Amino acid sequence: MARTGRPRAFDKDQALERALLLFWSRGYGATSVQDLVDALELERGSLYGAFGDKRSFYLAAVRLYWDIYERRLAEALETGPVLPALREVLAIPTQLQEYASDVGVPQGCMIGNTLAELVPQDAEAREVVARSNARFVQIVADALRRAQAEGEVTQAADPEDQARLLLFTVQGLSLVSRTGLDTATALSAVDALLDALRA
Repeated sequence: MARTGRPRAFDKDQALERALLLFWSRGYGATSVQDLVDALELERGSLYGAFGDKRSFYLAAVRLYWDIYERRLAEALETGPVLPALREVLAIPTQLQEYASDVGVPQGCMIGNTLAELVPQDAEAREVVARSNARFVQIVADALRRAQAEGEVTQAADPEDQARLLLFTVQGLSLVSRTGLDTATALSAVDALLDALRA
């Protein structure tokens, strides 16, 4: 008869959400297992039993981050004018102070951070980043196609190419924003890019 073991005395989903904020504010390398134990108020054995090693825990947090981001991206672009919605999406890296918690202030984009810290040495991390980037391009390209049909966006460029340019912009802005980029300066650059997309 298989042993069921002791039931976990914590909420795994809540622990992952808290770990996401910790990893997002400090990065993978600067977050130790002890930091996770302290922030989540878990025993090491419980943490390892629930999530595996630190790398597995981090990648689970990145996947959760992307699931949340993708849902918000799709909702933002679902209806209404596309360009104002894209402006809000592109501006997020400059507004992360609003997401501050007791474990810190988020830094940049977790997908971009993973790209900088773990890729290309880690094949699984590379796959997570590649899949997330592909979904960003797909969602944004679909919205741009609709915007072209409605006369909001120029017909002069392919929607996939436009979406890739926006991906490169948001990832670059995300990394640069970690140096303390002024919000007004960042938004001026975003506006210049979006103006080039207008019909």
